[in-house]
Amino acid sequence: MSKPTIIAMIPARYAASRFPAKLMQDLCGKTVITRVYENTVATGLFDAVMVVTDSEIIAEEIRSQGGTVIMSQKEHESGSDRIAEAVADLDVDIIINVQGDTPFVERDQLAKLVEAFAGIEGAAVQVASLMIPLDPAFLHNENFVKVVVDKNNRSLLFSRSVIPYPRNKEINIPYFKHVGVYAFRKQALMNFTAWPMTPLEAAEKIECLRYLENGVSLKMVQIDHMGAEIDTPEDLERARNYFQAQQNLV
Repeated sequence: MSKPTIIAMIPARYAASRFPAKLMQDLCGKTVITRVYENTVATGLFDAVMVVTDSEIIAEEIRSQGGTVIMSQKEHESGSDRIAEAVADLDVDIIINVQGDTPFVERDQLAKLVEAFAGIEGAAVQVASLMIPLDPAFLHNENFVKVVVDKNNRSLLFSRSVIPYPRNKEINIPYFKHVGVYAFRKQALMNFTAWPMTPLEAAEKIECLRYLENGVSLKMVQIDHMGAEIDTPEDLERARNYFQAQQNLV
């Protein structure tokens, strides 16, 4: 049996709603998107790493680094839709979606996602994603998507609300934040884009709910930390501080 082809795709929009042009902001000497691209390539996990974007500005930035770019031909609601268009004609087995605003995702974290598809148990996995223990201080923050899993770490529900609800205060329930780094079998991704947006997805603005509403659970991979994600100017400043702190440890 031949080894599956595993690629990383980095969806990159220029006109982000909360922080336009965030991927072209300086992160300690290089743009955010360049940091993400170089970090992903450096893992050595993938047969190819590609940036998929609707922006010539981002495309030129990645090409100037010797990187591979696929230009989106259509408008898309989500990064998953953007990636699906890009891989439709590619002969690949598994696609890792590395978000363009996550410059500090680590090799071990991505390797765990790849491993989720391995072996007998992994053969049944269609989609995988990351989760991290959630600080109780952020439990009621709607910007933090929570996930509840079964005993095999398969997703039961995603929500911006508090789930599970702690009606019994004597039970110590762990809470997890969903980290939007996905891995798909190609057919699962193509199915996703063929399905219409589902009611829970539309209500919560959480794209992976479309999988659940169509009967596909996600294999959730727990990690213990995640470097700064960049959604706002304040996040960018924290990312710069995080980067400098990491450099000081070297």
